[in-house]
Amino acid sequence: MSIWKVKPLAKLMKESEETEGGLKRSLSSGALVALGIGAIIGAGLFSLTGIAAADHAGNAVTLSFILAAVGCAFAGLCYAEFASMIPVAGSAYTYSYATMGEFIAWIIGWDLVLEYALAAATVSVSWSAYLDKLLQQFNIFLPTELLHAPADGGIVNLPAIFIVCLLSLVLIRGTKESAAVNNILVILKVSVVIVFIIIGWQHITPENHVPFIPKYIPEHTDLVTGEKIAEFGGMSGIAAGAALVFFAFVGFDAVSTAAQEAKNPQKGMPIGILGSLVVCTILYVLFSFVMTGLVPYSIFKNDASPAATAFKVTGYDFLQTGLIMAIIAGYTSVILVMLLGQSRVFYTMSKDGLLPSFFSDVHKKFFTPWKTNLFFLVFVSIFAGFVPIKDLGHMVSIGTLFAFTLVCIGIIVMRKKMPNAERKFKVPFVPLVPILGVIVCVYLMTSLTMESWYRLIIWLIIGVCIYFFYGKKHSKVDD
Repeated sequence: MSIWKVKPLAKLMKESEETEGGLKRSLSSGALVALGIGAIIGAGLFSLTGIAAADHAGNAVTLSFILAAVGCAFAGLCYAEFASMIPVAGSAYTYSYATMGEFIAWIIGWDLVLEYALAAATVSVSWSAYLDKLLQQFNIFLPTELLHAPADGGIVNLPAIFIVCLLSLVLIRGTKESAAVNNILVILKVSVVIVFIIIGWQHITPENHVPFIPKYIPEHTDLVTGEKIAEFGGMSGIAAGAALVFFAFVGFDAVSTAAQEAKNPQKGMPIGILGSLVVCTILYVLFSFVMTGLVPYSIFKNDASPAATAFKVTGYDFLQTGLIMAIIAGYTSVILVMLLGQSRVFYTMSKDGLLPSFFSDVHKKFFTPWKTNLFFLVFVSIFAGFVPIKDLGHMVSIGTLFAFTLVCIGIIVMRKKMPNAERKFKVPFVPLVPILGVIVCVYLMTSLTMESWYRLIIWLIIGVCIYFFYGKKHSKVDD
């Protein structure tokens, strides 16, 4: 059988209509928007903003978010058309299967799993650090050995493992229940973000924004310390910052993985994808502008909690605890959506025969892929508890950008192969918009480190081996 065989659109539509023994349609348009916001507002806003400013873009990190959002907007329009046409779990994996064939679909599905797993593990480690800060405010001090991985001088990051396990069990309990938990977390953290913006705006020091775009400094080695300094400032710095904060926009991709659980996917998916992108972009731009206006961006160097650092200058010390709690809530909802997304990708790949049937078993009472949830409970916990996760924001970003690129290409292919297929939502100005999406995403990928490319290539090689040894032989697309 050819590795380029595509999955017929008619078969995909039939799967989307299945209800007996499958995933339960329980998510409204509002719940889908909240799902996207839940994934987008988190580590990207509360941690990566400061890192991108201090290491790459300076005050122009605001422009980095806008550049990243432009790439996301092009890709988001393509996602919205696909999701309205093919309301099936699996996101870019499913879309690639219908347009570019099984092998490309496997590659992108394998990439998505790594993307979501690393994102969940990375954020859970940050969640652990902020939990420790919160407990210290109440004079509760956890042993250092239980807060860090062995390579960082600890034994295990127990809080990180705890939150991964807890949220995995919440997901097993049911998607509707998980969405309800997510809605509460989203309301809490969005409220605090808005409070941060309103209060912080009143304390901005204009001099901190001068110059708004720092002068370009090429990559060099410090003559005193011997430390290798990355390029900074200028358009290159803005692009490098955008590539880093792209990690923060993976959330709207996660919305599309829940298409098979949407009540009205043809209408709800475009609203969920584009709505969450618009809301979060506005909040990101305002938040980053206020944060760099409160204190000089250089202060954020190696600061794991830049938002809390910046907020101190407002004098509202009594809100510090609330801010930390909101950040914890933000991280919690991100981990929840990442775990949801990766389990749905594996569920769909298993339904297609590319992975063992174990991964597509649905709980008879809760209607969730519970065995997949348990598998990732263990897999992500190992990363979160025992591996020192550094620079993985770049790895998640390159995986996301790779997925977005293929989705944009897929729209062009789909329009040519199936021009008359029913589309509840259509990308305007095709092929211009998808081509612009590809250009922006590839440009941002070139701004990432070579280490990120090496890790992606190694992971994809492993995936290719699994496909030819198992997936290709068990594919059900021709059944």
